[in-house]
Amino acid sequence: SGVAWNESQHCRLLLPEQLQLCRRHLEVMPSIVRAARRTQELCQQSFAGMRWNCSSVRRAPSFGPDLLTGTREAAFVHALAAAAVAQSIARSCSSGELPRCSCGPGPSEPPEPGSRWGGCGDNLSHGLQLGAAFTDGSARAGTGRTPGLRTVNRHNGAVGRAVLSDSLDTRCKCHGVSGSCSVKTCWKGLPDLGEIASDLKSRYLAALKVTHRLVGPRKQLIPKEGDARPVTEMDLVYLINSPDYCTPNPQLGSLGTQDRPCNRSSAGSDSCDLLCCGRGYNTYTEEVQERCHCRYRWCCSVVCRRCRRSLERHVCK
Repeated sequence: SGVAWNESQHCRLLLPEQLQLCRRHLEVMPSIVRAARRTQELCQQSFAGMRWNCSSVRRAPSFGPDLLTGTREAAFVHALAAAAVAQSIARSCSSGELPRCSCGPGPSEPPEPGSRWGGCGDNLSHGLQLGAAFTDGSARAGTGRTPGLRTVNRHNGAVGRAVLSDSLDTRCKCHGVSGSCSVKTCWKGLPDLGEIASDLKSRYLAALKVTHRLVGPRKQLIPKEGDARPVTEMDLVYLINSPDYCTPNPQLGSLGTQDRPCNRSSAGSDSCDLLCCGRGYNTYTEEVQERCHCRYRWCCSVVCRRCRRSLERHVCK
């Protein structure tokens, strides 16, 4: 993130599979950096209250086994990263940041009555094309020792882009006297990436365990369990079961949950019972200072006092 990305020599910082693409499209690298940051933020937000809390994503590109061996967690990260890169490039096109692309093409369907197509829509097609080239290059890296991992990574990246594509919707702006909205100008835009992350989290929870084997003339991803439904292009898939992430195990990529804050009153994944894996928790009391007894002073400020209050915190043993 600290690289200026104004010289092609910086591309040597990337994976070999991405080197030539970076040199040909150096101007797109700031968009990809933003996508990587946003992927990290949203992954950690999405899993904040779970045993695996995505903290390992901060070690990028030096990932651990939790993100390199075809786990369910890796499926989510690959899908979210692929969607983030495509969205970031699509928006950079429409904002005029990139010289080789501009607004997205106008929709082929007629506009709704009382509206017209206009504005500058996100260039989804360019984002998908260039984003796939970049993230699929990443998906090929370091997969030699795990059969089928490259195919799984590419599949999950495609799921992320498909979810992004389905999210493209119509945005409108009103025109008219005193906001009468006599005419609406509409365009196609992408939502915030948080919506995509939420969708992918649901798919993560319903992900299918698969194997990569010959079916007829070519290899395909087949559900590991014989009675499982067939894999679709919208399913996240994984190859190996994840550890329970309760105790530290570097070989499995588990950091454990010791010293993690938990919620004693919750019944969800952030509860002290589930997050602490039955080991129990310690309770600490600390005093915090906060603004209180605030009142409005004419004109124009708010004056508050500082009050102390005791807070109970619970931490996994």
